[in-house]
Amino acid sequence: MSDNQDPEPKGRGESGKRGQRKAGNRQGRKSQGIVLGVLSATLLLAAGAGVVSAASIVPGPAGSRALDLSLADVPAGRVAAVCPAPPRLPEGTDAGTDTQFSPVSRSAKSFLDAVVLSDSSGSVPGSNLASLGGAAIADIAKPPAPAATPVPGPPVLNAGVVAQRPAGDVMVVGADPISSQRAAVAGLMSYTAGDGDLRGLAAAPCQQPGNDAWLVGASTALGRTAILNISNASGTPATVNLELYGSRGQVQASGSRGLLVGPGTTRSINLAGLVPNEGQLSVHLRSSGGPVAASIQQSVLRGLTAGGVELITPGVAAADAQVMTGVDIQDPTAAKSLGDKAGFSDAVPALQIVVPGPVDAVVDVRLFGPNGQRALPGGGAVTAKAGSVTQVPLTGVPAGRYTVSATSDASFAASTRVTRGLKAEDPVDFAWSPAAVRLGSQHVMAVPQGGTRFLSFGVPAGRATVSYTPVTSDGKVHKTETVEIAGGTTSVIGIPDKSDGAAVSGYIVSAAGDAAYGALVLGQADQNGVSVLAIQDGAAGHEKVQVTLGY
Repeated sequence: MSDNQDPEPKGRGESGKRGQRKAGNRQGRKSQGIVLGVLSATLLLAAGAGVVSAASIVPGPAGSRALDLSLADVPAGRVAAVCPAPPRLPEGTDAGTDTQFSPVSRSAKSFLDAVVLSDSSGSVPGSNLASLGGAAIADIAKPPAPAATPVPGPPVLNAGVVAQRPAGDVMVVGADPISSQRAAVAGLMSYTAGDGDLRGLAAAPCQQPGNDAWLVGASTALGRTAILNISNASGTPATVNLELYGSRGQVQASGSRGLLVGPGTTRSINLAGLVPNEGQLSVHLRSSGGPVAASIQQSVLRGLTAGGVELITPGVAAADAQVMTGVDIQDPTAAKSLGDKAGFSDAVPALQIVVPGPVDAVVDVRLFGPNGQRALPGGGAVTAKAGSVTQVPLTGVPAGRYTVSATSDASFAASTRVTRGLKAEDPVDFAWSPAAVRLGSQHVMAVPQGGTRFLSFGVPAGRATVSYTPVTSDGKVHKTETVEIAGGTTSVIGIPDKSDGAAVSGYIVSAAGDAAYGALVLGQADQNGVSVLAIQDGAAGHEKVQVTLGY
């Protein structure tokens, strides 16, 4: 060892050894930790596998998963069909939109007819007539006794019937559920007048309230009055927004949104206060809160001569295909001559189409009569402008009873005008046939008494079998008759005054095969009155909703 090197301090070697032993201990503990960690992870994985295996045997909480469940049954509820008030002469208010009503003409008569169908055992559900506010007016049927054990055999049907009850205001036909299903209910308000500004025939079905409705065919042009009536039969306030479409596009009108309709009330709005001087006006109504029933009282006055009255009711929602039947067209030469006179351009038959979307619709329009398709003058291809109402004249078509079919590459709503009367010096009348629903297994409809009445069924393509069963004022359901209808044709069935000695007050209608559509057409034997009512949706029956659980 060199003299310049210091000797190792005493104890340094022992400290180094102790440091090496500590480092070794740390490494050992680290290795043990790694081994223990691996063993712990292995045990946890094994335990997790055990949990998964157990979960595959015994279901646990859903966690973040969504469990797909079967459709859940919804208890059937009470049916409430709202029947509109008879037409009345409006009187404007300072606001110019909301209206009040003055008395109707001296000869005006208004009636309510209603049918409540029994279940297959013959029990008619508890049902009644009530005011819009819920006050009872008259019983249709008392609630049946608890059902006994059903006896095997063919179904037995009968009905509770209201026949020609005088109507003066909005009424509600209500029925309790029966046999765990919603009751099958139909009602109809009919109006006739032989004098005054509201001379003519008007009728409207009682509506089951909803939150979305299309009303096509209104006019606020000179001499035309359109009153929108919105009724709320529920116990919840309704807030209504109106989308207004005219011949020149959609109309943004102040006072058309946020309209409050209180429970048990009707709000009446003069559409001329929102959209003045519009000859082709369609209304898309949407409500939040309580569901509502809506109709437009449309009337025409040409100078001192009445030009007709009607209650425009909702058709089906906008879609790429619409069908309207019960379209009765008069002599084309005389109709064209009348339509060419000043002020009579809306006294001729026409199809109105409203396209709510941003894209024009190319619409294929076809007419089907009893003997097949009839060509439209000028062809059936029509371009309907987006966001506006397009009118397609049906003048030049041979006289007869038709079904109008319209299809397009874009969604649209539609309705067809029917007219009656061919002389300018005489009172004339009009009606609107709204787009109808496809007929299914059971539709109940009420029928008023008096005048001319017939059923019109149209089948655009294929072939269908339509069955129709009369219901008389004594509540009896009579023999069912059927008619085979070829595609591209219309079948018209006259309604007799009586069946087995009792007045016919309604029908049960069903269809099988390809798509079929139906309407009730009413007329006056001695005057030019006309009204068309599309057959409504059938009873909902046993309802189900899809339920998904999860979090």
